Amino acid sequence: MWLCLVCGVILLALGWVVRDRQKISSVKDKYVLITGCDTGFGNLLAKTLDKRGFRVLAGCLTQRGADDLQRSCSSRLQTTLLDVTDNGSIQKAMEWAKAEVGEKGLWGLVNNAGRSTPIGPTEWLRMEDYHKVLSVNLTGLIEVTLSFIPLVKRAKGRIVNTASVMGRISFAGGGYCLSKCGVESFSDSLRRDMQYSGVRVSIIEPGFFKTAMTNLEGIEKDLDRLWGRLAPDVRESYGQQYFDKYVNIQKLSMNILCDTDLTKVTWCMEHALVAKYPRTRYAAGWDAKFFWVPISYAPTLICDFMLALLLPKPAHSV
Repeated sequence: MWLCLVCGVILLALGWVVRDRQKISSVKDKYVLITGCDTGFGNLLAKTLDKRGFRVLAGCLTQRGADDLQRSCSSRLQTTLLDVTDNGSIQKAMEWAKAEVGEKGLWGLVNNAGRSTPIGPTEWLRMEDYHKVLSVNLTGLIEVTLSFIPLVKRAKGRIVNTASVMGRISFAGGGYCLSKCGVESFSDSLRRDMQYSGVRVSIIEPGFFKTAMTNLEGIEKDLDRLWGRLAPDVRESYGQQYFDKYVNIQKLSMNILCDTDLTKVTWCMEHALVAKYPRTRYAAGWDAKFFWVPISYAPTLICDFMLALLLPKPAHSV
């Protein structure tokens, strides 16, 4: 009996590997639009897909980012300015892309644009701090997706949404974890709604990586801003030692835990675009695969205990 069970598991695993490695027949004349291509994952993915032969439509927030990317790629890649928080910018980019792809439609939409700050203890934040992050990571992603769905449906293509392991576990207060949890939920409902249209939806869940979003200088500067504007009684309840330890934890996370190999993420994005049977979720990075994703399935008590070991306690704790 045990032998049959083991053989069955092995056959299932081999079948999954074979299925996972099957690719689409050709990428020639397939258009892919990527948001957030100035730096980081989006920039690297644009270059990778361009070399592979895709027709890349790269959305950049700044003209400098667009110019730098264009100079480093072939003539197949084209750039446009795209601010995912601006309805006018999104509609302009959509009309531009519609004219570029024509009847072929858009094979891939990769929602990659994002921001991380402000982050910090919930009591330190205001509503405008949440809006800054949510407008990019969640509502911006949703509006871009809704605008480009007709073009993706025309090609029976792919939508690839960048979430995070922090969409599974809220490690810090602020809009980042909240927005990434929303991306997970939005992508799940979108996938089920699109399943009969030929459109496949995948979610990328990166762990900690060294990008512009995890720039320590920017994170520390924003934490100083949040700490400095707190009412004196609130600052006293936490204590200077709490603030110093909280900053040190950010240093530990950004300098030691962050992986510099961004290809671990872009490989997942690329696979979601070229695989005949793309995965629903991709855990990107060893920390995501072996710590964050497993602990997200643990009982809340265990998860809270492990995270409490990492985070400091306020001076006036009960």
